[in-house]
Amino acid sequence: MRILYVDIDTIRPDHLGCYGYTRNTSPNIDKVAQEAVRFNDYYCSDAPCLPSRAALATGRFGIHTGCVGHGGINAEMRPEGKERGMADFNGRYNLPAVMRRAGMKTASISSFADRHAAWWFNGGFDETYNIGKRGLELGDEVIDLALDWLQRKESIKDWFLHVHVWDPHIPYRTPEEFGKPFENSPLPDPWMNEELLAQHRNSKPGAHSACEVNGYTPAEDIAHPRQITEIKDLSDFKTMIDEYDTGVLFADYNLGKMFDLLREQKIYDETIIIISGDHGECLGEKGAYCEHGEADYITTHIPLIIKWPGCPQNVESNGLHYNVDLLPTLIDMIGNIPPFKCNRVVGKPNPAVYDGESFAPCIKEGKNGGREFLVVSQCAHVCQRAVRFDNWIYIRTYHDGYHLSEADELFDVEKDPHEITNVASLYKDVCWHGAWYLEHWVADNMLSNIYNYHEDPLWSVIAEGGPFHCRGYLQNYCTHLEETGRGNLAKELSEKHPEEFRVSY
Repeated sequence: MRILYVDIDTIRPDHLGCYGYTRNTSPNIDKVAQEAVRFNDYYCSDAPCLPSRAALATGRFGIHTGCVGHGGINAEMRPEGKERGMADFNGRYNLPAVMRRAGMKTASISSFADRHAAWWFNGGFDETYNIGKRGLELGDEVIDLALDWLQRKESIKDWFLHVHVWDPHIPYRTPEEFGKPFENSPLPDPWMNEELLAQHRNSKPGAHSACEVNGYTPAEDIAHPRQITEIKDLSDFKTMIDEYDTGVLFADYNLGKMFDLLREQKIYDETIIIISGDHGECLGEKGAYCEHGEADYITTHIPLIIKWPGCPQNVESNGLHYNVDLLPTLIDMIGNIPPFKCNRVVGKPNPAVYDGESFAPCIKEGKNGGREFLVVSQCAHVCQRAVRFDNWIYIRTYHDGYHLSEADELFDVEKDPHEITNVASLYKDVCWHGAWYLEHWVADNMLSNIYNYHEDPLWSVIAEGGPFHCRGYLQNYCTHLEETGRGNLAKELSEKHPEEFRVSY
C-alpha cells in the first residue's frame, strides 16, 4: 500500500477549482479530485500551523495535548509523565508511527518541525528531509526532493510519504519568472467594496490589518516583492488575491510533477492520495489580510481530497469532520494494523486514545456523514473558540489580539461565507445554542483529559501574557496608531488592555 499525503500550507478550499473556484489555480489537484471523494466541511480543530499539525499527527484536540500556540508553554506537547516508556506517544501511536506499524516505509519532506521546533512531529517517520529554509522554501525545491525519493524508492511497495509545500503562505514568494497569471483576470467573487474596506481601515486595528498587512507596521518586504504591505483601495485588494492565487497555482504546478511521476512509474492508480492543509487564510475576512489568526470559518475550514483505489470517484461528501478524525479513519481503512510492542514500558502500556472519530464509510461509499457540531480554537494570534453547527459559526473571543473584536460573533456561513455581518444580536437564541455546545465540550474534555491535566491551555496562554504573536507589541503599536492619525483606536486598545499596555515584555 502506498499513501501520498500532500500538505499544502495555508490553503483555502474556495480557491481550488474542484471546490468551485472559477480561476484556474489548481488543474493538477482538480484532476486528482475527479478520481476522489471531496469533503466539503473539513476543519482543523486547532489553528494555526503548529496546533493544527499537532492535532493531525496525534488525533487529539489541543485542549488535551496542550499544544495550542506558537510560543510559551503551550507551544509544547504536555509530557506523558511516569507512564512514559522508552517510546512516547508520538513514537507509538501518532499518524506516521501507525503507518509504520502497518508495514510502510515512512518519510516526511517538510521544514515544519524546524520552523516551530516541533521535533515530536518527526516521531514515527523513518526518514525526514528538511531543506533548511524554515518555511521560506519554494515548491519546486520541495518537489525535487520528493521526485528523488520516489525514484529511489520505486521498488518499495508499501510507503507513506508526507510532502509539505508552503507557497500560498505569506510572504508571497512565487518566482518572478512565473509571471502574473491572474493580472488580467477579474475577481471571481468581488465581495469586497470601498465602504467595507474603509470600515476595516478605520476601525479594525492589529497585526495583518488593512493598514499593516505584514504585521504591526506597513514595512516593505524587500526580499519578497510580491508581498503587498497595505490595502489602500480595491486595486490593492485584487493584487493581494492575485498573488495568493499565484502561490496556489505555483504549488499545484509543482505537485503536478509528482503526480506525473507516479503515472510514469505506473503506480498512480494504486496509490492513495490525500490532499489537505493546515489552515486557511483570511484575505479581508473579518478585517484580517494575509493572515490565519482567528478561530473563524475561513481560517479553520480546509480542503480534504481522498483518492482511494476501489472507492467512489468524483463525488463530494457533506458532513462536519475535524482533522483529528483522519488518523482513526486511516486505521479503519487500512485494517488489521498490529499493536505496538515494546518490552520496556513503565507500568501498563498506554492504549491509543484518540479524540478523532472515523469517517471511513464516507470514503468507502461516497456518502454524507459527520458530527453534530465542531469546536475549533485559536490561541496563537487571538484566544478564541468557535462552534461550527448547522449553517452557523459562533465565535467566542477571550483575548482579541488587539483587533477590537466583539466578545460574541455569529455568522451564517452559507449566506455570508466571507463573514461580513455579525448577526449575534439578531439571533441570540442561536448564540445561546452555540455557547451551550461550547460549555459542554469544554467540560467534557477537561473531565476526560487523557494526560490527567485539568488546566485549560487557552487560559494558560492568557495567563502568560496573551497570544504569542501579539505579546509586547501594544505600546509601540499604539504609538504607531497615533502617528498615523488613528489615535482613537490607540485609546480604545489601551483602555481595553490596560495591564498589557503598561507591561513591557
